[in-house]
Amino acid sequence: MTLRDIGKIAQKGEGLHVEFKKKAAHPEKIVKEIVALANTEGGHLLIGVDDDGTLSGQRYIEEEVYAMDKAIAELISPAIPLRKHVISLGPKKGLAVYEIKKSKAAPHFIWENKRKKAYVRVADKSIQASREMWEIMKRKQRQEDIVFKYGKKEELLMKALASRPHITLKEYMELAKIPIYIASRTLVKLVLANVIEVVPRESEDRFVPKYPFH
Repeated sequence: MTLRDIGKIAQKGEGLHVEFKKKAAHPEKIVKEIVALANTEGGHLLIGVDDDGTLSGQRYIEEEVYAMDKAIAELISPAIPLRKHVISLGPKKGLAVYEIKKSKAAPHFIWENKRKKAYVRVADKSIQASREMWEIMKRKQRQEDIVFKYGKKEELLMKALASRPHITLKEYMELAKIPIYIASRTLVKLVLANVIEVVPRESEDRFVPKYPFH
């Protein structure tokens, strides 16, 4: 990867596939960006790049890379295959790029306060994955056939989504008058069956119709 290649990535700005960091001051926090990219659609983490996309570089980039590599190896599970590029901008400055592909082993997670936390990419942010999102990622990897019984609770959901753009887990639980674990399980199954889609959000995930309901 050349400096010109990095410039082209930076020109796109931060978004679903790109994250900028001026430096790796807190690598234990930055690893969540790598996890989120791998769990979503892949992309690039650039170190030594300003928020506006300027390739200003970072002093002693090798030390930044060493700290990042250590955090990646120690905190992420399962391990994420990635490519690393370090570009010199002068005697003491440089850039680093971590190239992450969409993972076939998602969900990846990090240990945070003795808890497993997975992250996903939403627009230009990396957010913690909900329990439902985690389950969807895990079961997608199994490539299993999803069979579900179309009953009263499913019918209520379809009717609700025919008259509104989206529904949350709590809204569905209250609407169908069912325990939260049953509401969660039902939504996950319907996402895996390609009947509805999940839209991850920082507050509450939204579930939307896969195709227009009539």
